[in-house]
Amino acid sequence: MGDLVPRAPLARRRPAHRGESGGWSMTTKFYIEGAWVDPAAPRTLGVLDPATEETFATISLGTAEDVDRAVVAARTAFAAYSHVSVEQRLEYLERIISGFRARLPEIARTMTREMGAPITFSTERQATVALFHFEEAARVLADYHFEEEMGAGVVRREPIGVCGLITPWNWPLNQVASKVAPALATGCTVVLKPSEIAPLSAMVLAEIIHDAGLPPGVFNLVNGDGPTVGEAIAAHPDVDMVSLTGSTGAGIRVSKLAADTVKRVALELGGKSANIILPDADLESAVVAGVHSCYTNGGQNCQSPTRMLVHRSQRDEAYAAARRAVEEVRLGDPFDPSTTMGPVVSQAQLEKITALVQSGIDEGATLVVGGPGRPDGLDKGFYVRPTVFGDVTPQMRIAREEIFGPVLSILLYETEDEAVEIANDTPFGLAGFVQSKDPDRARRVANRIRAGRVYLNGAPFDRSLPFGGYKQSGNGREFGRFGFEEYLEVKAVLGYPR
Repeated sequence: MGDLVPRAPLARRRPAHRGESGGWSMTTKFYIEGAWVDPAAPRTLGVLDPATEETFATISLGTAEDVDRAVVAARTAFAAYSHVSVEQRLEYLERIISGFRARLPEIARTMTREMGAPITFSTERQATVALFHFEEAARVLADYHFEEEMGAGVVRREPIGVCGLITPWNWPLNQVASKVAPALATGCTVVLKPSEIAPLSAMVLAEIIHDAGLPPGVFNLVNGDGPTVGEAIAAHPDVDMVSLTGSTGAGIRVSKLAADTVKRVALELGGKSANIILPDADLESAVVAGVHSCYTNGGQNCQSPTRMLVHRSQRDEAYAAARRAVEEVRLGDPFDPSTTMGPVVSQAQLEKITALVQSGIDEGATLVVGGPGRPDGLDKGFYVRPTVFGDVTPQMRIAREEIFGPVLSILLYETEDEAVEIANDTPFGLAGFVQSKDPDRARRVANRIRAGRVYLNGAPFDRSLPFGGYKQSGNGREFGRFGFEEYLEVKAVLGYPR
């Protein structure tokens, strides 16, 4: 299949960090103290295009020494940046927003190349929602009251300090922006470690931030893997807060490392969200929408409704609707605008998904559509067959483990109470979904779901509302005012004349 959008080296690359070979071939520098610098030790990693399985870029893998250099820069910059006026911080944010908008098509192409999202999805969702976080941070900052009188004193909210931000590959810039934007808006300084699997869009953002003229050391970027760079950030005594989006295992490890210095930890971790379709819902539309929502971003989405709960009397009708929904999926070249699902991000991810699909078969679930094996006509790339299982029981692996791929499990229930019990029978609690023609009934069920967000009847994703999980889906909240306040400390001042 030929590319409808060329895979040539992306435009406007800055020579400051691209190396002698040009393009994406040598993006081997880190952004520290306002400049692109060489790593402390030469160690590199190739960045793969998951649609072609070809290495198209090279990054450096940092060390604890690189992290320390970045933290020192951030600590030094914090002394002044924490006192920069709201007006000046707003100006910085507006410059970032302007630069982001100008380079949005490049950012979208970069994410399609590094993690396989279809170009339409990268443009309309991946890139634009990342931009939104900067716009939202500016909106919150413009109206935020950092001081208020309370009791016999004054309560101040002050920037927490140096923030270590560790982000994943599935939404490679959205998750970066959801952390960087409020950190910069509140007056914090940043050391960012993007995913080493999909690091390039974050490097474009670093260029945008550089062009916005922020003081050196306010924003720093060190590429690397979790066990080296991520753990060095979490354990560093001069990092005041660490925010991680990743697996539950990574969150546990970061929390343990951060405990020695009692730093604040914010975690957005895994999910196994339930989608309760009540018997009075429009079953056809609810099932079709639920399948497509599960497959958002190739199923590589932490809040995807991967467990669909259907009344037992509607079993066969639901399975038929699910088959029809899967028929609408268009697998293929992610640079083809007609493609609706690209590859998953890596061979390791493909193997994990395939093993879990096989476990569903082995444990006796009904394979409604899909299954293991490469999709027809795609002999290259990390492609997975969109899959739906029926007759899934809550004890099966596919009902309990986060698959992070286009795999939906349909579970059957008899009563509303049983549906809620099944929905809550999970160590996760990131999101929930309820479908009913009766909004009050949907709301009552939503109130019983133990999750940080619940969507009623296909409600759209709102990034001004708090996002985060219960239980092993994490702690703290992102987005909007709640995400903004994660980066603030609270100080009470008593005895000031009023």
